[in-house]
Amino acid sequence: MSVPDTAQAFWVTRPGHGAIQSEPLPAMGQNDVRVRALYSGVSRGTESLVFHGRVPSSETQRMRAPFQVGEFPGPVKYGYCSVGRVTHGPQALVDQTVFCLHPHQDRYIVPATMVVPVPADVPAYRAVLAANMETAINGVWDANPMLGERVCVVGGGVVGALVAYLCARIAGVQVQLIDINGEREALADALGVPFALPEQAPADQDCVIHASGHPEGLRLAMSLVGQEGRVIEMSWFGEGDVALPLGGAFHSQRLTLRASQVGQLPAKLQPRWNYQRRLALALRLLADPTLDVLISGESNFMDLPALAPALFGPGSKALCHRIRYPVQDEPE
Repeated sequence: MSVPDTAQAFWVTRPGHGAIQSEPLPAMGQNDVRVRALYSGVSRGTESLVFHGRVPSSETQRMRAPFQVGEFPGPVKYGYCSVGRVTHGPQALVDQTVFCLHPHQDRYIVPATMVVPVPADVPAYRAVLAANMETAINGVWDANPMLGERVCVVGGGVVGALVAYLCARIAGVQVQLIDINGEREALADALGVPFALPEQAPADQDCVIHASGHPEGLRLAMSLVGQEGRVIEMSWFGEGDVALPLGGAFHSQRLTLRASQVGQLPAKLQPRWNYQRRLALALRLLADPTLDVLISGESNFMDLPALAPALFGPGSKALCHRIRYPVQDEPE
């Protein structure tokens, strides 16, 4: 039996619509690996903007995923949370479970340097959280919470929950997760993080990290921070404009508003860190089975086009939605 030379991939064919399309696989190079996908994760915030064609024209290059094909607003193949098994390539990687920043696709060929082995104590089904964990790590690095600080995280989605989870493990840091959805309290409890609705959120915070994706959340974050405090903005609003209260307390209390974006490592870490090291750290941190609570659903790959409008819709309450790929034979 010959090795299949085609793959099935999910494409955003036009804003608001997707389809599974067949495409040829390239020939393998000497330094490539062939991967059979096991799972992929839907990064709902960013992929929702892509699915609905809301990537600003000024950001089309900066927003490109490593193995994206096509251009915004579409047709485009997009995504960056794939976990699979190496079937062909360097002997040290064959049969290894790996993570790759690849779109939703059942098999693919990439340079061996672009896959990172998943640690033995991290199951493949949880490793789909690696990209979200990587974003959360970068956010915590940018926020730089110090011993004993009071920190609020506004927005109880996957990234916000992971940021709160990481901050709560820094000695002495008092962290609360804030969300308008009271059902997120159970999520916070599972992660060992105190929860509050916006009207219950504590003021006079040393640092507030915003990850809700909504302007109201950022305005709330700015109202919670104390004198000389800092607000770290992790949300991305796409083409949306955001009105902020930059008079009054913003000036009189000398507040700082700073963006955090996973596409670049903090300058102070760049001499010793690179993206591979950060991703390897993210995978190691996923050894905690508690994090399974962030997977809110699972679907078959072939069902993704039908599910996408609801999954990426404004009323969706999904956290990380996991895509499962069918078992496939990959002959030697």
